[in-house]
Amino acid sequence: MRAETIAAERVRTDIPARGPSQVAAVHTGWRDEECELSKKLYVGNLPFSATEDELRTLFERHGGVGSVNVIMDRETGRPRGFAFVEMQDANGAQAAQRALDGSEFGGRSLRVNEAQDRRDGGGGGGGGGGRGGQRRY
Repeated sequence: MRAETIAAERVRTDIPARGPSQVAAVHTGWRDEECELSKKLYVGNLPFSATEDELRTLFERHGGVGSVNVIMDRETGRPRGFAFVEMQDANGAQAAQRALDGSEFGGRSLRVNEAQDRRDGGGGGGGGGGRGGQRRY
């Protein structure tokens, strides 16, 4: 597949036009903001003792690290076992992902993947519960 960047959008240029009203270049949906995500990595299956400094040191072997964010539980203040690492460039992110996915860190096998964009409407939950108490018939 051949792709070219036109006005910050990636378009496919290998699709032949089928008629005068059809356009040969088809939009694939990538924009600059989405390309930015390729620098951000999800790091899962972390030991709960992992620190941001340890992760920074681990990932710096593969390129410049922009930021490290170990996700903490809101209620307990303890780590939740995953983090996000933002690399300074996409090549560093790709190198880190290839080298570290499945590698051992703190006695656990790391999962390193490209971070996915948050979907709208997620989170929250719970609710329900009814009126409580005993029902009288």
